[in-house]
Amino acid sequence: MEKKKLLFIDRDGTLIVEPPVDFQVDSLEKLEFYPGVFQNLSKVANMLDFQLVMVTNQDGLGTDSFPEDTFWPTQNKMLKSLENEGILFSDILIDRSFPEENASTRKPKTGLLTHYLQGDYDLANSFVIGDRLTDVELAKNLGCKAIYFKEGEAGINELKAAGLEQICSLCTSNWADVAKYLFATERSATVQRNTAETKITVSLNLDGEGVCDIKTGLHFFDHMLEQIGRHSGCDLRVQVEGDLHVDEHHTIEDTAIVLGEAIKKALGDKRGIERYGFCLPMDDCLAQVALDFGGRSWLVWEADFKREMIGDMPTEMFYHFFKSFADAAACNLNIKAEGKNEHHKIEGIFKALARAIRAAIRKDPYNDQLPSTKEML
Repeated sequence: MEKKKLLFIDRDGTLIVEPPVDFQVDSLEKLEFYPGVFQNLSKVANMLDFQLVMVTNQDGLGTDSFPEDTFWPTQNKMLKSLENEGILFSDILIDRSFPEENASTRKPKTGLLTHYLQGDYDLANSFVIGDRLTDVELAKNLGCKAIYFKEGEAGINELKAAGLEQICSLCTSNWADVAKYLFATERSATVQRNTAETKITVSLNLDGEGVCDIKTGLHFFDHMLEQIGRHSGCDLRVQVEGDLHVDEHHTIEDTAIVLGEAIKKALGDKRGIERYGFCLPMDDCLAQVALDFGGRSWLVWEADFKREMIGDMPTEMFYHFFKSFADAAACNLNIKAEGKNEHHKIEGIFKALARAIRAAIRKDPYNDQLPSTKEML
């Protein structure tokens, strides 16, 4: 069974606005939610695979300075408002100590979270979200990543001064930024394949900006793979050490396999994606690529090449690349190309594939349905 990922979320200053004077939200009049928390956290809670845990320091709760009867009406109203938007916390952990008591349960210490340290959880891919450096320190102590809920250069400088910038994945007080980042993290994948013939690493972010870093040892192949990243809008990093002293075959085939596996992994359960996607002209050529991420592999290939090589890439390997990609990605590919210029034909195919991927991976954050009447892909 896959380990559960967690979002440990601070309360005051993160979910609700912290009063600037006494720092206690001890009345309904003081209750004010951060802008965007309902819309964005509800999408995260309902569409991503995170379990939500609230972790909050409430200094002296239950003492004369902070009576229980001033805390719970506000706390319960806050929880009910969040619940009405589908935001449910599986656990609510409250430390009542004062800072000077140095309690083992007070953030950034992990006394309240022993269950999660000892349980079967994916802490390395979990996050602490909070507005204090102690929240970032808590992430470090748990082995998590952190989202520092503070805006701009001031927050970044605080992290650097405390030596915590490596722990923090994002510095923002905008819940839309938080949701966007978590969705992007969810649709990313890194796949490695090491054999006696090739050593390959492919990193892919489906919700990127088309940023590419590609080195296969074959310049024309690099150029074609860059078309996939740039025109699909995916961030794509491909690093290959292949046995090019033998020939190009293993480098091209194995790269296709790893790229396909990375796309399949990044797509996850495929809920909310468009699934299908495209044809485009390129000067004298018309390239058509129809794509279906339906879970079954198939390749129809109607493209002939008269040249043996284009750049440093054998044309016989084009079919082999797309066949290996389709098998690894578990997708249908129907590829056709016509025209006179061989370079334009194959570049048109790669660009059309990229645009097909772009269309097919598009995800509606408000749609949690599988694009299939079978209810499985």
